[in-house]
Amino acid sequence: MPPIVQITGVVKEYPLGKQVVQALRGVDLTIEKGEFTTIAGPSGSGKTTLLNLIGCIDTPTRGDVRVDGQLTNDLSDAALTRLRLQKLGFIFQSFNLVQVLDVYQNVEFPLLLQGGISAADRKARVEDVINKVGLTKYIRQRPTELSGGQRQRVAIARALVTRPAIVLADEPTANLDSATGRAIIDLMRDLNQNEKITFIFSTHDQQVMNRADRVVKIADGAVASDQRQGGS
Repeated sequence: MPPIVQITGVVKEYPLGKQVVQALRGVDLTIEKGEFTTIAGPSGSGKTTLLNLIGCIDTPTRGDVRVDGQLTNDLSDAALTRLRLQKLGFIFQSFNLVQVLDVYQNVEFPLLLQGGISAADRKARVEDVINKVGLTKYIRQRPTELSGGQRQRVAIARALVTRPAIVLADEPTANLDSATGRAIIDLMRDLNQNEKITFIFSTHDQQVMNRADRVVKIADGAVASDQRQGGS
């Protein structure tokens, strides 16, 4: 079975005035289906850039990025959008929920964008993932009526509702207290093990690193170390 993510010789450059900044410098990385992987490093190390390339939000300056077997470099904007909608789920540190929508509507939103799913199927899938993240009794609450941990659970449900192959999480515990952060990681670890979803995090949170199967450390735009561990 081919890896779910394969990154080969990836360089990412950004113009900054008359200079060019190298955010990534020749990164090679392979992630297998079902892994629970953390991409760790300080601010400015390139970890978010790497996550954006895997998430088809950005494209490399040089090198190849393959997601679920597809080479993303030369895909059209429409094809990249389809790949994001069909294969990828996103969890952001700032939650990125729509404040005027309730929990049900926030979770349903990606299915409406995806299209082609009947109202009955949408309802079943939305209610199922909301139940999995433990928010059934809050289904008609709006984000402003929820705690930070509850809002992150809504974001997780929204990421899962399209049944993605990969869930990308950018600093998912950054705005949570340590106890809530642990509960969120417990939830994602359970989903990884029970649903076989591939999770890829960017973080500098040590408790997230401790729970991962694998920690890939990025420094100055390059892979500094790649360590497999027990995870739990």
